[in-house]
Amino acid sequence: RRCQHRSTAMLDVPFLPFCAFLGTLGLLCVAMVGTWCQHWRGGFSLDGSSRTFNWHPVLMVMGLVVLYGAAALVYRIPHTWSGPKLPWKVLHGSLALGAFILTVLGLAAVFHFHNAQGTPNMYSLHSWIGLGTVLLFSCQWAAGFGAFLLPWAPAWLRALYKPIHVFFGSTILMLSVASCVSGINEKLFFSLKNGTMQYKLLPAEAVFANTLGLLILIFGVLVVAALARPSWKRPDSDSPDSRQVRDVLGG
Repeated sequence: RRCQHRSTAMLDVPFLPFCAFLGTLGLLCVAMVGTWCQHWRGGFSLDGSSRTFNWHPVLMVMGLVVLYGAAALVYRIPHTWSGPKLPWKVLHGSLALGAFILTVLGLAAVFHFHNAQGTPNMYSLHSWIGLGTVLLFSCQWAAGFGAFLLPWAPAWLRALYKPIHVFFGSTILMLSVASCVSGINEKLFFSLKNGTMQYKLLPAEAVFANTLGLLILIFGVLVVAALARPSWKRPDSDSPDSRQVRDVLGG
């Protein structure tokens, strides 16, 4: 038991340093996807060319992964464990809304590029996963807004929906990671296919983009791990919402 306790203590990472590391990792992912599109893919534009497409991966990584991950971790901040919950609900909902707006702009960029180039939409597995994730995200945000932010939502409904909201929050994040990683791989297959730049020869761009995909995956896994860690969950047994639920269930 003593050895087990020591092992647990060695693995116990404080939340705030972990959050700082996670934030640095998220910013690195955004910087890398921007560098990839700027250095190897020609930069950014709104003229319907491939440079218009480059907004798509940048906005998706910023919104659907990094900002969404930040929104998911709001209730793990120790300062949220006491006092009123409304400001933190508003922050959580605002970050998620910001992530959703960036995601919609990213979708608009890729559809604009496809339509301008005469490329069919929604034919690849990546596009199916991505659009499904965005639709699920929109339903999640609307349901969360109705259940947790509207003042007339009954306490029993909040208690019933909360575990569903938490489950789909983690699910959407992992689907977002899967969509981004598959999109990076698809873009490399389409772009690196001539001469010495073939993907199978692993040029510098392929190494860079593959590394980006791995970092996005690590970011998503760490966020889900933080959400699942019991010691970092908000203790809500004495919260007003919990007391109200107990009163309703107890008659």
